[in-house]
Amino acid sequence: MEVSFVELQGCNASLKKETVLLTGSAKGLESRGQGVPSSVSGKSNLTYEEALVSEHHAAEKAQQLPRDILQEDFFEGLELNGRKDGSVSACKILKVIIGSGNTKMYEVGWIGQDNAVTNTSVLQADDLVIRKKARASRSMLKIYIRESTSQNSPWIIHANLAKKYGIPTEPPKDLLNGQGLPKLRRGLENGTTDDVRKKLKKGEPIDDLLLRPTADDPSLSKRRPLSTDFRVPVDSVGDLLMVWDFCMTYGRILCLSPFSLSDLENAICHKESNLVLLVELHAALFHLLIKDGGGYFMFLQNKRRKLKVTLVTWAEYLCDFLEMTSKEEFSSSLSTVRRGHYGLVHTAVKLKILQELVDEAITTSAVRQNIDEKIDQQQAIAASKRELARNKKEEHKLAMEGVTEKEMSQTDAAENVNGNVNGQVVEKEGKEKKNIYANKMGEGKRHLGTEMEKQSVQSNSLGKDRYYNRYWYFRHEGRLFVESADSKEWGYYSTKEELDALIGSLNVKGIRERALKRQLDKFYNTISNALEKRTKDVTQKMLLQEAALRRSSRVQAQPRDNPSMLFLKYVNKWKEN
Repeated sequence: MEVSFVELQGCNASLKKETVLLTGSAKGLESRGQGVPSSVSGKSNLTYEEALVSEHHAAEKAQQLPRDILQEDFFEGLELNGRKDGSVSACKILKVIIGSGNTKMYEVGWIGQDNAVTNTSVLQADDLVIRKKARASRSMLKIYIRESTSQNSPWIIHANLAKKYGIPTEPPKDLLNGQGLPKLRRGLENGTTDDVRKKLKKGEPIDDLLLRPTADDPSLSKRRPLSTDFRVPVDSVGDLLMVWDFCMTYGRILCLSPFSLSDLENAICHKESNLVLLVELHAALFHLLIKDGGGYFMFLQNKRRKLKVTLVTWAEYLCDFLEMTSKEEFSSSLSTVRRGHYGLVHTAVKLKILQELVDEAITTSAVRQNIDEKIDQQQAIAASKRELARNKKEEHKLAMEGVTEKEMSQTDAAENVNGNVNGQVVEKEGKEKKNIYANKMGEGKRHLGTEMEKQSVQSNSLGKDRYYNRYWYFRHEGRLFVESADSKEWGYYSTKEELDALIGSLNVKGIRERALKRQLDKFYNTISNALEKRTKDVTQKMLLQEAALRRSSRVQAQPRDNPSMLFLKYVNKWKEN
């Protein structure tokens, strides 16, 4: 199961990860002899190479969309033309200067060869000229929307674009709680949407929000309430999961041995400034960026920093990284870390910093190479599964005939001599061989499925319910997580009974819940086993805590002996010497 946490991120790195998965999926489609679709351009029935070219060209066109029809003001980073010494030259807005009376001036950098900024000037708005381009066509707007949004129905734009242009990302409350009636649903109530009624009669899924209860609906079970007992702020749970999942997936590359999600959560919330788990985590990410020789490496070179992160110096490297990012949200934390008080940084900011580090780590050559290798391995496993299926089909055809021709002749000879007795024995042997073969084929298929799961590139959402809540399962964590449509709220299910109730509550007449149920059914055994294992582990942990409490009443027990404080004992067993 491919679970990158792509949908949790609205950044360039997440888009790059998504491209990797699209590439892998395209290879899989082509290897099955199917046309590869282009998710951005919307074209279908393409070869793998044609799909890549189409994606590239469509993305380029989307970036060339005329800015003058979409903006009303100039902003930092905008490239345009400016009047200089009686001529018009290319420039880039470096800073917007607000004067008295809210008048605006613009500090621009003049762009020379190789897109390098040669010098700067301060201009008025009248001296800036937007580069004229052809007006956007209908198809161009479609491409632009596809590239700028993470989902449709309703459209949700990528978080980085929303932040850049000040667009709210929270869907309307009436859409989230189901009280509002979209146009199609109002039409359904008024009896005017014939196409919807026809789809329902044919048993075709429609948008979940268009569904209305009918007499022949199957009884749906009641969904259990979500657990929300997170220690980190609820709107930071996504960052926590993304960072932990990355460390679990790429631990070998990072030289960072595994740790539980609970351990990371407890460590992040702890006030100690030099906690081993967090020091090792940051150091592993810093070493990866240094080895890659990219922007962080060059920043350290300019500061003549020694390229060895230790328990003593790790905070200095963290300060360097925060300086390099130059993000306003980290400015107050930078001074706190400089004073040696990392533990006092707000939990949400700690996770934002780690998310920023992971975003950088995703772009390194070591991670990209590992992703490419996993995709190739997945394609090889998929090819083996198809070969196994073909062999199974051929062997099944022979098995259905009972026995081979040789065995059939033996049966006939036996019947001529001894009647039906020996013939029944041979027939029984044939059935036994058929069962043995079927078992072996089943074991082979399960083995390949397990290998495919091991080589998964990243975590993907299992699907969404009618209100666009997303459902996430991670291979190393025995909980099923639920993310709200606006990504601001999180919860989880932790028992098999809660999983069963969820599956029983899904209405398969709706397109989203039908797809979600299909995925939950597909991975039911894996998820339910993980939930039950975690339940047993939690019970055992509670018993140990009670025993430790009773012991502490008699003997002064060390805090680190408490099972809930195991994160304090973390040792990085994969650390490089």
